[in-house]
Amino acid sequence: MDNNKVTVKIFGQEYTIMGSKPREHIMKVADYVDVRMKEISQALNAGPLSSIAVLSAVNIADDYFSALERFQHLEVTNAQAEKDTEHYVQLWEEAKKSHIQQQEEIKELSRQKTDLKEGLEEQLAEFQREREEKEALIRKLKEDSAKIEVQLMESSSDMVNELEAKYKDLESSFFDIQMENIQLKGELDRYKKKME
Repeated sequence: MDNNKVTVKIFGQEYTIMGSKPREHIMKVADYVDVRMKEISQALNAGPLSSIAVLSAVNIADDYFSALERFQHLEVTNAQAEKDTEHYVQLWEEAKKSHIQQQEEIKELSRQKTDLKEGLEEQLAEFQREREEKEALIRKLKEDSAKIEVQLMESSSDMVNELEAKYKDLESSFFDIQMENIQLKGELDRYKKKME
């Protein structure tokens, strides 16, 4: 890189400074030194140039180390911020995964609910078919029982009594079946309410 040659004025004297930095940077540094030397000179009410130069150098070095400390503090703060950012990004990723997992679980539960509902509807239809078959059977039994009763009435009284007893048993069975149907319907209704 080419060296820049810049003539500057510091504390009333001209100096030629050569450096690889841009001309504007060199002039800015020289202006800063000039200002600091003038401030020290005013604070000391003049004084030897060497004292002003040394005190200016000490003040400039103090400014440098203060800036360096601030920079190092900022580096530590920045490193902590990056660490915190990584932590929060990790938390965000975990939350995102958890949310996706919950969505999948909700979909699975919804699918299970649909399957259960369909299964319940099938069971209900099966129950209805069985009930109709039982009712048809009971009707046929009643019809057969009536026919038998007529036939028996024409036969001996012992046979009539025996058939009447059988009829009562059939009625009792019919009543039991009806009670069982009512109980099953109640359980089915409770199960449907639970599923909803």
